[in-house]
Amino acid sequence: MKKILLLVLTLVSLNGFAQTEGRDFKAIDEYIKGLGAMEGMSTATINNVVINHFDDKIDKLRAIYTWIALNITYDIKAARTGNTQKSKSADVLATRRAVGLGFANLFQDMCSSANIRCLTVDGFVKNNINDIGDRATDPNHTWIVVQLGQSPDTWYYVDPAWGSGYPDADMKTFTKSFSGAYFFPDKGVFNMQHFPVNEAWKLGPGPRGKKDFYSLPLIKVSAIENGMKKCEPNDGRLKARVTKQVFFTYVLNGKEEVTKVSLVIGEKKKLKQKDVDFVYTGGTLNFSYKFEEEGNFPLTVLVNGREFITYSAEIE
Repeated sequence: MKKILLLVLTLVSLNGFAQTEGRDFKAIDEYIKGLGAMEGMSTATINNVVINHFDDKIDKLRAIYTWIALNITYDIKAARTGNTQKSKSADVLATRRAVGLGFANLFQDMCSSANIRCLTVDGFVKNNINDIGDRATDPNHTWIVVQLGQSPDTWYYVDPAWGSGYPDADMKTFTKSFSGAYFFPDKGVFNMQHFPVNEAWKLGPGPRGKKDFYSLPLIKVSAIENGMKKCEPNDGRLKARVTKQVFFTYVLNGKEEVTKVSLVIGEKKKLKQKDVDFVYTGGTLNFSYKFEEEGNFPLTVLVNGREFITYSAEIE
C-alpha cells in the first residue's frame, strides 16, 4: 500500500508539473481585467468572482495572481520605511495598497478559499546599486511558494507585488505595470533576484548563500520574462579598465527574439545611452564594450529597449 501511495503521489506531482509547461494565460488575464477593481464588494464576494469561474487549480492561481497584481498598488512609501503594519488582507482590500507582505497575505488567503496550499516567504531583494555588496540584516520583501504536490519539483514561486509593477532606484516612485513573469517564474533567475531568510525555501539553483546573493548584479523584470539562465559578468561590481574590452554573455530561454541591445551609462545629467553590436544565437546573447572614461557609475543593459540587468561599474 505504501508503494502504491508513493506512486500515486509521484504521478500527481508529475501531472502538476506538466500542467505548467507551455500554458497560455492570456484568456484568464483578459477575463480578470474585465472584472475591474470590484470596489465596495466584500472580500468573500471578490474571492468567489475571481476563482469560481475556473475549475483547474493552476487557472485559479493565475486568476488570483492577476487580479491582485492589477488591482493592488505597491505602497512605495511604506516599503521604503519598512512599514508593514497594514498588511492584513482586510487592510489591503480596503486601501488597495500594500508592501510585499500585504500582497502575499492576500494571495495566501484567496488561495486558502480555493483549497490551494501556499506559504509566505520572507526574504531579501536588492533595489539599487547601493545594495550590491551589502548584507542587510532585516528582510525587506515577502513572496509566495505554491505547493502543487509532495515533491519540491512541484513547488513554485509567485510574487504578486513585483508582478504589479516596479519601483525606481531611489524607492520614491512606483510604476504600475502588470507582468505575468512572476507567476511560476524560472526558479534559477528568480533566486538571483530573491533570497529567503529560511534557505529551505530556496527552490532550484541559485546563489550559495546571502553573501553570494548580494554580490550579484540587479536582475530586472525583463530578465525574469526572458528566463535568464546565466549572466556574465555575474559580479555586480563590474571592474574594468578604459583600454580593455569587457565581454557580456546572457543565456536566455530563446522565446523572444533579440533585436536591439543598448547600454545606459551613468545617471542624471551624465547619463549616456549607446547601442552596441551583438550576436544572438541559440538563446545566447553575446556582445562587448570598451569604456571610454574612468569613474564609478551605474551600468544598465537594455534588451529590446527594456531594462535587463544593472551593474555598479568601477572603471579605472
